[in-house]
Amino acid sequence: MVLFALPLAVAVQRLYRSEAIATLQEKAARAAVVVPDSLPTAPGQALPQTTSLSGVGVYDIAGRKVAGVGPAMSALAAGHGTSPARVGVEGGDLAAIAPIASDQTVAGTVRVAIPYSTVTDRVYQAWAAMALFAAIAIGLAAVIARRQALRLAAPLDQLTQAARALGDGDFSVRAQRSGLREADSASQALQDTAVHLGRLLDRERAFSSDVSHQLRTPLTALRVGLESAVTRPEADVRTALKDALSRSEHLSDIVEDLVSLVRQPGFTLVPVDAGALLAEASERWRGPLDARGRHLVRVIEPQLPRCAAPPAALRQILDVLLSNALWHGEGTVTLTARQADGSVAIDVADEGPGMPDEPAQPVGHRDLPAGRVAVNGGPAPDVTADDGHGRGLALARSLAAAAGGSLALAQTAPRAVFTVTFPVAAGPVATTQLPPAASSKR
Repeated sequence: MVLFALPLAVAVQRLYRSEAIATLQEKAARAAVVVPDSLPTAPGQALPQTTSLSGVGVYDIAGRKVAGVGPAMSALAAGHGTSPARVGVEGGDLAAIAPIASDQTVAGTVRVAIPYSTVTDRVYQAWAAMALFAAIAIGLAAVIARRQALRLAAPLDQLTQAARALGDGDFSVRAQRSGLREADSASQALQDTAVHLGRLLDRERAFSSDVSHQLRTPLTALRVGLESAVTRPEADVRTALKDALSRSEHLSDIVEDLVSLVRQPGFTLVPVDAGALLAEASERWRGPLDARGRHLVRVIEPQLPRCAAPPAALRQILDVLLSNALWHGEGTVTLTARQADGSVAIDVADEGPGMPDEPAQPVGHRDLPAGRVAVNGGPAPDVTADDGHGRGLALARSLAAAAGGSLALAQTAPRAVFTVTFPVAAGPVATTQLPPAASSKR
């Protein structure tokens, strides 16, 4: 406003002064035409020919007034015979001088003047009007700028508060629409990040809890075997040490598999030979089943295609299901690999009494009453939620779902059948072996 108003104020001042000077010069020229070249000799004598021209005075060459109005002496009128027309401020007046011609000489001058305050007052009024409009413009700009600033700042304040809440662990942050595209985009991105982090943290917590249970079982078995060898005098220490070494290698493989799954949360899907997978699982669990007087049978459908799955996740899922059959099932455990509707299905069944026929729930569901293990089709008997059982099924289900497969209780009675399903991998029928587990000593 200052850069605009100051030059304009100077221009207005010059414009009004120029207009006043032009008017005075025109009036002086008209008066000089009508005034006779024979100047009056009596000071103050009226000029009949110029009565309609107010503020006109007639001066001789010396600058003395001889008729009309004006100061007795005029410096502007003096010596006009050798000087061009003059304009200037004299005695508080803005005056213009015009010569009175007489036979190619100058007989005198005509002086026309107005109070200089008339010009300055007009300029000051214009400046006052400009200042008033400038103040109004600045006031309106301030109001609009404040409203716009509040409109722009409010979404940023909300984003700041939401970001701080997210940093404090509140993942319930939700986007608030403000009508500003950039702020709404940032708010939506923050909401998506909060949802993603919340789900990720929930999965990590659940995974940590399930993994602790998954590791506790082989650790307990290892400790029990060693304590038995130490406390029983007739125990074969060499055999106990070999068994402990085998269990420790199995535990190391479990740890390596789980660590690889944590490091690759998106899971790398590779073609897996289900037959080789079942053979490997059979080798791990045949000994524990034989120790309880039970058998393990493996059935592989001919020309079975490969399935697309992460090997580490599949190993953990089968270990959970076989452990469940070992501790909560009866009789022979049967592993079956077959093709079903464009997928490869692996069934784990035993000859136990099965599950009660109750409303179906997902395998590994956590929100059942105490004393029940969550399974699809109903809870298992004689298993309580407080002792940690059932966490393995939750881990197996989450691993299957995260890897693009599924885990379900396909049959509840007369025997329980758990089915793991993964899509068929692109390529020829499986002929290669399953990628080795973390330990080569298994």
